[in-house]
Amino acid sequence: MADELLKLGPYRWIVLRQTGDAMLLVTSGIIEQRAYHGSKVPVTWETCTVRRYLNEELWREAFSYNERQRVLLTCVENADNQWFNTPGGNETEDRLFLLSLAEVVTLFGDSGQLVGKNPRSKLFINDSFKQGRIAMRGATRAHWWLRSPGLRETCAADVFPGGAVHVGGHHVTNVAMGGIRPALWLRV
Repeated sequence: MADELLKLGPYRWIVLRQTGDAMLLVTSGIIEQRAYHGSKVPVTWETCTVRRYLNEELWREAFSYNERQRVLLTCVENADNQWFNTPGGNETEDRLFLLSLAEVVTLFGDSGQLVGKNPRSKLFINDSFKQGRIAMRGATRAHWWLRSPGLRETCAADVFPGGAVHVGGHHVTNVAMGGIRPALWLRV
């Protein structure tokens, strides 16, 4: 199902999962470059500026009234980083969100490295499923943020241009490493 595309707002979306009358979608590519958070302080998904941007500004500007009515308010779990035990923070309720480490591995292919760790690197999941995690910004492969924390509370996990998952992450103020690839649950 991960190759099925649909249009919602100005973006094309990939269907990652369908459950009953709802589908989990993620944009087919990077919609823009943006810092995860605007300052160099410890942060979680709950308090980061990209969350506020997605659920306020982008939410109002990118979708029609009828489309907004179909997007479900979702309880988003923010687990600790499984490799470094960096706190993930409180659960949130969001209409638009970034995928977590667990979701990106589960939905794009699980080699067992999320729990078992990569025997060759303490910072990456670099496996046979990386091709499916590649995202484009225009004609270029790009990094994209995950909502999970990275190595410390001033880092967020991300996916490299080649599709490897960077569990250690990049600093939250790093715009160059910050492709935004929103996800949402849509009522069918």
